[in-house]
Amino acid sequence: MIAAPLPVDENARLATLRVLQVLDTDPEERFDRITRMARRLFQVPIALVSLIDADRQWFKSAQGLDVRETPRDISFCGHAIMSDDLLIVPDATADARFADNPLVTGDLHLRFYAGCPVRAPSGHRLGTLCLIDRSARGFDADDQATLRDLAYMVEQQFAALYMAMVDELTGLANRRGFESQAGHVLALCLRNAWPVTLLYFDLDRFKSINDRYGHAEGDWALKSFADILRYCLRASDVIARPGGDEFVVLLSGTETANQAPALARVRQHVDALNLRAQRGYELDFSVGSAEMQAARPLTLEELMQQADAAMYAHKQARRRMG
Repeated sequence: MIAAPLPVDENARLATLRVLQVLDTDPEERFDRITRMARRLFQVPIALVSLIDADRQWFKSAQGLDVRETPRDISFCGHAIMSDDLLIVPDATADARFADNPLVTGDLHLRFYAGCPVRAPSGHRLGTLCLIDRSARGFDADDQATLRDLAYMVEQQFAALYMAMVDELTGLANRRGFESQAGHVLALCLRNAWPVTLLYFDLDRFKSINDRYGHAEGDWALKSFADILRYCLRASDVIARPGGDEFVVLLSGTETANQAPALARVRQHVDALNLRAQRGYELDFSVGSAEMQAARPLTLEELMQQADAAMYAHKQARRRMG
């Protein structure tokens, strides 16, 4: 068995999947309607909308299959998201990648697979619309065109979720997306008595970048800082751009005293970007933090207010220093 490699955009892909807040949610008719249609059109026993998480594939819609997830390393869909092309496996027993796969040799008895990647509007491949049969079979050009059409219908449903929860410019969560994700994280941390730290970032002198270099340059600065946050922080951290030149990060299981390594990574990459990019100005930021312990729970709004106040104090102190 050959496990699929990770896509080059894996971190951003997973971040987009988290922002959509679709994993581990209840079945929805808008997705089930498409998999029922696929199962009927292609006369296959199993049709799935499969999402590829960090270490599992999870089924948003499953017709003909009772389980809701399987390990990622044995998934056919993990291979399918490596490109925009369909992955068609006419007979898995004759394919070196899959012949000894537990999905083939085990009770599922998978023989035929056809999967079309489904993407978010950002272009990240989130998973697939896939077909499974227990007998080997062909899949002609008309079949392939029909599967692509149905996958596009799945993408339209994800697009509706994406536009409601994601900041279009940076691909991070917007305020609504952040509040939704952070609310779940706070509840989880309270149940498990884990500490939480919220970081509130503000880009320094951002207005002058827009005024002097134009809004396109301001957009570059915002996207560049968003990319740095995404790269430097953990996949489990909730990162958002609630608006303007402000960014927030919720660090679960992290006390304020332990935030220094994360901030040091951000600072290092911002400094490196300034040296490399030579844009005529230096990207810089101020940051404040607030902490919640299980013994003294706070609302998300209270955390944000405290971190915002700390950020403002940090910004004022930096200005006084020159």
